Amino acid sequence: MRIVIAEDDPLLREGLALLLRAESLDVVATAADPDGFLTAVDAHRPDVAIVDVRMPPTHTDEGIVAAVEARRRRPDLAVLVLSAYVEQAFATELLAQGSSRLGYLLKERVGRVEEFLSALHRVADGGTAIDPDVVAQLLTRSRPDTRLDRLSPRERDVLALMAEGLGNTAIAERLFVTDGAVHKHIRSIFAKLDLAPTDRADRRVTAVLHYLDDAHRRA
Repeated sequence: MRIVIAEDDPLLREGLALLLRAESLDVVATAADPDGFLTAVDAHRPDVAIVDVRMPPTHTDEGIVAAVEARRRRPDLAVLVLSAYVEQAFATELLAQGSSRLGYLLKERVGRVEEFLSALHRVADGGTAIDPDVVAQLLTRSRPDTRLDRLSPRERDVLALMAEGLGNTAIAERLFVTDGAVHKHIRSIFAKLDLAPTDRADRRVTAVLHYLDDAHRRA
C-alpha cells in the first residue's frame, strides 16, 4: 500500500508517517499544503491519500478541495480524510463524488490505532469508513418527515453501522445478534427507504450514504 499524507501540523504529519511505517506500510511522500499534496499524488501515484480537511492558506476547506481534485485526476485513488471535528458540509461534498474508496474520520480516531488502521485498510480495499459521529449527525439532523422515520430503533442502529462500512458479520458482533437477524433488518431497511436490496456490500453502502446525503441536503 503506497500512501501520501497531506497534513500541515508537522507533529501529526510525522507521527502518522512513523505509525504507518511501523506497520510496514509504504509512506511515499508527505505534504504540508494542497499544492504539495497534488504534486505528490501526480509524482508517486499512491494507492491511498490521507488528507487533513483544513490546510493552508486559509485553513477552511483546502484539504477537501484538494481531495476532490486528486480523485478527479485519479478516480482509483482511495482517500481518507481527517478532521478535528464533524464538518457535515465537507463530508457531503466528498460523498457527492461517490463513496467507494472513501473515508472520513475525526482526528481523535488516529489515537485509537486499531480503529484507524482498520479504517485505512477498508478504504484501500475499496470500501467506506465514515466516522460514527458524522453518521450520527446526518441521521439526527434529517427532517422529521423523511423516510428515516419509517425505521425502528434497531434498524437505525444497523443503518448507522452500514454507513460506517461494516459488513453483516461485523454488525452482528457489534449489536450482539445473529447474522440472520442483521440480514432481515437490512432487507427491511431497504424496503422502507425505497432502495433496491443487494447482497453486495459496496453497492449497499453506496446506496445508504447517498440516501443519508440526500436527507442531510433536505434538512
